[in-house]
Amino acid sequence: MRESMDEEKVDKSDRKGAAVKFPPPVIFLISMALAFGLHTVFPINMGLPIVAQYLGGLIILSALVLVFYISQIFSRLKTSIEPWKPTTAIISTGIYAYSRNPIYVAFCLVPVGLGLIMNSVWLLLSFLPAAFLVYVIAIKKEEFYLEEKFGEEYLAYKARVRRWL
Repeated sequence: MRESMDEEKVDKSDRKGAAVKFPPPVIFLISMALAFGLHTVFPINMGLPIVAQYLGGLIILSALVLVFYISQIFSRLKTSIEPWKPTTAIISTGIYAYSRNPIYVAFCLVPVGLGLIMNSVWLLLSFLPAAFLVYVIAIKKEEFYLEEKFGEEYLAYKARVRRWL
């Protein structure tokens, strides 16, 4: 009887996953919007050649492909990509063998690419405050949740794979 009560308790505590309340992509969108506003009022151009715009487009395209690839991994393993839903498995292969948060890395690439396309220092650098906020709002909670849920398995993964790159 005690074992089933403990399982029930774990199931109830796991219903909200890491309990992240604010979607991380929105943090990046807000940061880029603020950076665009700064660029409009106080433009700081980088004086880059036109090829930088193409590079920016390639970076954004790469980020989108990466997000699609990662979403396929989550779907194939039948675990949730949303940090406010329960996680059923630790993904440690493929791109996750190099970064614990490759989807957030992809989100960081979008403002970098947009900054190159628009020749804007503000947009290029807008990933920095967004990445910090995502760490505070989401990553810390996600890591605590994964440590609690998976214990030593996650701690071993965390010890061998970097958070970002």
